[in-house]
Amino acid sequence: MNFNFFMNDVVNQARQEIVSAGYKELKSPTEVEEAFAQKGTTLVMINSVCGCAGGVARPAAAHALHYDKRPDHLVTVFAGQDKEATETARSYFTGYPPSSPSFALLKDGKIITMVERHQIEGFDPASVVAKLQNEFEKHCEEL
Repeated sequence: MNFNFFMNDVVNQARQEIVSAGYKELKSPTEVEEAFAQKGTTLVMINSVCGCAGGVARPAAAHALHYDKRPDHLVTVFAGQDKEATETARSYFTGYPPSSPSFALLKDGKIITMVERHQIEGFDPASVVAKLQNEFEKHCEEL
């Protein structure tokens, strides 16, 4: 089996899962800057190919949206794949070390909070959904 072929399949599946959940992929620094310049709240899912991304973070990213209050904008960058876009996104997350998978909640382009890998790995999706929805309750408007 060709390793690159296998990894492309894994990456494509991971991309498709988050896009199907309603998140817009940001693949370049310019796309990140434009998305983060939008007014309102933005949830950023920092995607990856690790097991906790596929088994916990992406399912939580999809299910957390079934809530009365939610972010105005949903975007994703892919750590290890779209490296420049991810680096640009992380430059906005002041006070937080690089972490993937993770979630960042921004308001008007400024970091409010993050759900970091250590709050995802080892937890079930429902626990991460609860963490995200708790932040939505505090910082987002009802849609």
